[in-house]
Amino acid sequence: MKRYSSSSGPRIVVIGGGTGLSTMLRGLKKYNTWPTAIVTMADDGGGSGRLRSEIGMPPPGDVRSCLVALSNTESTLEKLLLYRFTEGSLAGQNLGNLFLAALCGICGSFEAAVTSMSEILAVQGRVLPVTASDVHLEATFENGTVVRGESNIFQFKKQQDCRIQSVRLLPEHPAPLPAVPEAIRNADLIVLGPGSLYTSIIPNLLVDGVCQALRESQALKIYVCNIMTQDGETEGYTASDHVKAIFDHAGSGLFSLCLLNSAPLPEPLQAQYRAEGAEPLRIDFSELNDMGVEAVLAPLVSNDSDFARHDPDLLARTLLQLHSERSIRLAGDMRYIVE
Repeated sequence: MKRYSSSSGPRIVVIGGGTGLSTMLRGLKKYNTWPTAIVTMADDGGGSGRLRSEIGMPPPGDVRSCLVALSNTESTLEKLLLYRFTEGSLAGQNLGNLFLAALCGICGSFEAAVTSMSEILAVQGRVLPVTASDVHLEATFENGTVVRGESNIFQFKKQQDCRIQSVRLLPEHPAPLPAVPEAIRNADLIVLGPGSLYTSIIPNLLVDGVCQALRESQALKIYVCNIMTQDGETEGYTASDHVKAIFDHAGSGLFSLCLLNSAPLPEPLQAQYRAEGAEPLRIDFSELNDMGVEAVLAPLVSNDSDFARHDPDLLARTLLQLHSERSIRLAGDMRYIVE
């Protein structure tokens, strides 16, 4: 597998949030791809939610995770930024979140704080909050109930066992950071996911101009589907259910490839997930094909985790291989590197 430099490799944009996005970035970093991560800003739970409500800053958690994933620092500093307090008034709070909060006060804006933290951590790439607006997520369930707030959506779904019908941002159609649509239009490879369908991926697509930029981009566009259904969000969903939800919110044809894990999970791990109401994602090939989406299978599951996670290296190598195989090298255009 070719290791790309920042000047010769494909321009990669990844869109999402949560653990899935930072996991993928750790893999891409190994190949010197210098990706741009576009990160959702709708989180209102945990330490991020507390900072958001107490000092009025945007939720830092997902951005901080991506910055640490792309950092080029000593392991001790990385451990410090990931440290979570367990006692006192700071219980549950993450040191990296507090670091970003301090930079936000020093720099005057969250965007400037992210840039400053990127420089401090020698980040190999770029991390962009999808919007600077103060946005909240609202979900409408199939029984007609409307629930506001990402953390409340999860709790209601668990309690009512009712499917999410749609989500929206409040205020609707917030403006993106100017660098976001620019990065999308200039990309050679765009990756959606992996991550929580309704709370990490779709919120990015509801920001004004993001879907338009995706449609205008000539990049290869890939949706990385989760390995498992998600407790409290996508129980009972198939691969096509995930794609349909994205197309229902963003319009059909947003991407043509769906990357899915083909490796079996150990039975003890499956049993652990079954107890939580989750299961390995079922791949319904004909339904995907009817939507104009090709299912691409590869062994992607990590063997070094107690959870069903993507292996960062396997995922990165598969994405770069797909780019090499599927991208057309245009005459005079050196953006595409095909081996």
